[in-house]
Amino acid sequence: MTDIVIRGGRTLVEQELVEASVAISGKTISAVQSPAARAGVEIDAKGLLALPGIVDLHGDAFERQMMPRPGVGFPIDVALVDSDRQAIANGITTVFHATTWSWEPGLRGADNARKLIDAIEAQRPHLAADTRFHLRQETYNIDAEETIIEWLKAGRIDLLAFNDHMSSIAADMARPQKRAQMAERAGLNADEFNELVKRIVTRKDEVPGSIARLAAAGVASGTPMLSHDDSSPEMRRAFRAMGVTIAEFPINVPTAQEAAQAGEYIVFGAPNVVRGGSHTGWTKAADMIAQGLCSVLASDYYYPAQLLAAFRLAADHVLPLGRAWSLISEKPARAAGMTDRGRIADGARADILLVDPAEALRPRIVAVIAAGRIVHLTDIERVQRTGTVSQSIAAA
Repeated sequence: MTDIVIRGGRTLVEQELVEASVAISGKTISAVQSPAARAGVEIDAKGLLALPGIVDLHGDAFERQMMPRPGVGFPIDVALVDSDRQAIANGITTVFHATTWSWEPGLRGADNARKLIDAIEAQRPHLAADTRFHLRQETYNIDAEETIIEWLKAGRIDLLAFNDHMSSIAADMARPQKRAQMAERAGLNADEFNELVKRIVTRKDEVPGSIARLAAAGVASGTPMLSHDDSSPEMRRAFRAMGVTIAEFPINVPTAQEAAQAGEYIVFGAPNVVRGGSHTGWTKAADMIAQGLCSVLASDYYYPAQLLAAFRLAADHVLPLGRAWSLISEKPARAAGMTDRGRIADGARADILLVDPAEALRPRIVAVIAAGRIVHLTDIERVQRTGTVSQSIAAA
């Protein structure tokens, strides 16, 4: 039975926009480019683009829902529901919550990491976006190693990233304002945070062995792994040798070239494209894309960025929209080992966005379909509905 038919719009098929109807049965796309019989819900997409749902490998904007002000926390279940609504409203139908587990207490400490993985697993059936757990392990967080290996064996971690922010933290310790911010996030005073950093730095020699053991566990469990902020081709090769095959935010061209030559996925932040450069002053993502040195764009810290970035790349003639869209849909899905989504094709998971492209740099999402359900609908006048559409939305 066909549950939903989308007619009259231009549909992204194999990176090309074509006139095609799309039929959805259950959670999957049952037919593309066919006359499609009538369905319970028919959507008139005239003037709209039908695009694959966005896949976000690295998004930590949910932290703002957990702690909207330093030291002001809210329940994680409430934060996840709010984050889910924001992600869906911005077209993200598969979201990997990038959860940092650091040696610091507080927002990025052990308690929150444990609570987050439990909450995601408990709430996953009730969230509109397919919600996954991306663990960002601070490499100096050696005491977490045993627990992380247990989680990997149990299949609880969907992505594992290796982060080392110790050098930047040590540098920031000389900046009173920045040091105060880090201490406040950790729930410590400045002196307590200073002593903590000094103590953690003494474990430097233990870090390489911990990385190697965690990477081996990741390989054994089949978990895709990323290395964050690779600073040299040698660093990328070292991680590759351990089975860490996704380069996340490489900080210079030679390192990105090393990853590209090996056929690895290379992740940059979509906010970098939208803003015209990195807020840290590092690599400009649009330039990397133009050179073929970026294959995935993630929301990073701002959920609207992926949608906006794809359209900006097209408007700036860096890539045609079809190829730009693959950076936020098909390619991140493949990097995460997902073959059932990221494109509009027969048999694919029915994650589809209807987007009004009238303003090139300000595309508007009119509707979001996730796993065959209409989970977000705006601008009612633009979408023609049968009498059952309200039931479909209510069921979502």
